[in-house]
Amino acid sequence: MNMQLETPILSPSSSRLSSRSERIAIGKNLRSEVPRSSHASWQPPDNRRDPIDILEESNQGRLSELTPIRYGRMLRSPFTFLRGSAALMAYDLASTPSTKIQVQACGDCHLLNFGLFATPERNLVFDINDFDETHPAPWEWDLKRLAVSFVIAGRDNQLSDLDCQDLAIECVRSYREHLREYSEMSPLEVWYNRLDIEKVIEMSPDEQTRKRREKCAEKARQRVIEHLFPKITSPVGGQYRFADQPPLLYHIHEEDWKERVEEALAEYRQSLSDERKVLFDRYQWQDIAIKVVGIGSIGTRCFIVLFFSPENHPLILQFKEARPSVLEPYTDKSKYDNHGQRVVIGQRLMQSSSDIFLGWTRSRRGYDFYVRQLRDMKFSFPLEQIPAIQLKRYAGFCGWTLARAHAKSGDSAMISGYLGKGNQFDRAMGDFALAYADQTERDHAALVKAVKMGRIEAAIKEDL
Repeated sequence: MNMQLETPILSPSSSRLSSRSERIAIGKNLRSEVPRSSHASWQPPDNRRDPIDILEESNQGRLSELTPIRYGRMLRSPFTFLRGSAALMAYDLASTPSTKIQVQACGDCHLLNFGLFATPERNLVFDINDFDETHPAPWEWDLKRLAVSFVIAGRDNQLSDLDCQDLAIECVRSYREHLREYSEMSPLEVWYNRLDIEKVIEMSPDEQTRKRREKCAEKARQRVIEHLFPKITSPVGGQYRFADQPPLLYHIHEEDWKERVEEALAEYRQSLSDERKVLFDRYQWQDIAIKVVGIGSIGTRCFIVLFFSPENHPLILQFKEARPSVLEPYTDKSKYDNHGQRVVIGQRLMQSSSDIFLGWTRSRRGYDFYVRQLRDMKFSFPLEQIPAIQLKRYAGFCGWTLARAHAKSGDSAMISGYLGKGNQFDRAMGDFALAYADQTERDHAALVKAVKMGRIEAAIKEDL
């Protein structure tokens, strides 16, 4: 039975004055209340809700004409289903064993929500790059979703279950070991720490891997406004506008549209620091359109806005609707009135470095949005048809990155005390990941059946 999470047993604030060794001991003592082996099992409760009902519930308030595209993308495989069903897994995770030690959680922590992006200094870093669902929650929830995503991705790549379980174990091992290292650092050292592309390339075990990583870095550096702008715009009446490609990119024509856009931009500007307001003021907006993105976000209101400087230098910002986190029903209500602010603060807490245009706004009609540059060297590593050894290395980087993100907001010493130095927890999570991957495949099959029976509508549309 899913119930709202009670006040954490122990939180960072309750141990702020304790030494690291004392917090390690507190975490170790938690094993008697929540044995590490208890994380190994997944057995859906008898009263588990219909997964299709949960998906349909998550569509409430979305643009109904776009939800068939969401279902169409989720149909492709169990992995795309996992990507689009964060609300379903949050419901299930809330019923699993937990230490109740909270961190700033990602909320949608799967392997494709990690990748490269540019820092304000124009350096490439590897980090988490999606925070729509970020919210304070137990650290285990992020780690379990991430481990499961590796099993499902491994199965998509035709790997054996033994290899898939090994991927999950490697991810958790990396998390556990790096979290302990972060627990030994000063708070400033943790906040300054980052995994940049130079370090990732330097760690290449062989020349072939080095070249592959260098190639990915080069592709990421090309994903900037200068390369994107000509692909999605065209000249109209002497001005550049987004090129309509419905239903994935299209304009809205409403009577008071311009005034509403001006109001939202003015409120967004107030969320920026003073020096970034100066930068933002050097641009004037020229066009706006709806753009369908991702899988889980489809149907939410996502706009891209085209700006130009006086010398016609382009800038494209993405205004993405921020709805309540899928974690909120099982934890505490967000302390932020604007869910765009919730996303921005969560992103700044978890990332090593964030977009200079990151901010939030609210529309006249009451919809919350967060704002960032569109793409800006954002790049996810291609994982299709790659060997198990490469996927295993990637699992290690993701576990490492999640450990740093959790160490910034949570009590890394207490969590490390609970995890210990051995691999008991790693193996338990490997078992859980396999079991929940089976559940995801059953839920994906339920979606396929629901479409065939006409219960829901699905439309296949390729990404732009």
